[in-house]
Amino acid sequence: QVQLVESGGGLVQAGGSLRLSCAASGRTFSSLAMGWFRQAPGKEREFVVAISWNGDRTVYADSVKGRFTISRDNTKNTVYLQMNSLKPEDTAVYYCAADWTWGRIAVQKQYHYWGQGTQVTVSS
Repeated sequence: QVQLVESGGGLVQAGGSLRLSCAASGRTFSSLAMGWFRQAPGKEREFVVAISWNGDRTVYADSVKGRFTISRDNTKNTVYLQMNSLKPEDTAVYYCAADWTWGRIAVQKQYHYWGQGTQVTVSS
């Protein structure tokens, strides 16, 4: 079993930055592909970014390319999401997710484990 806990959300002005963290329990973190999803009010949850177990592969949604950066530290069982140049449309609850495979990495149903989410609010 893997437990994920997100942190780092908050309120920021447009153009600002935030760094989200997702801490995972267990000794298997270095075998897991990790992803971030987000859900804005009244909208479906959407894929943001994913990183492979050793960090050599990443996939970004077009909406965040060039602004967001995912990274991981397997010694700390943590994945990070650095968010720069934030826009009001980035406002959402951000969820961390994990899975054993890389296959359809942008598809929610692939992921076995989910965190509770952290709120990010970007004011204009």
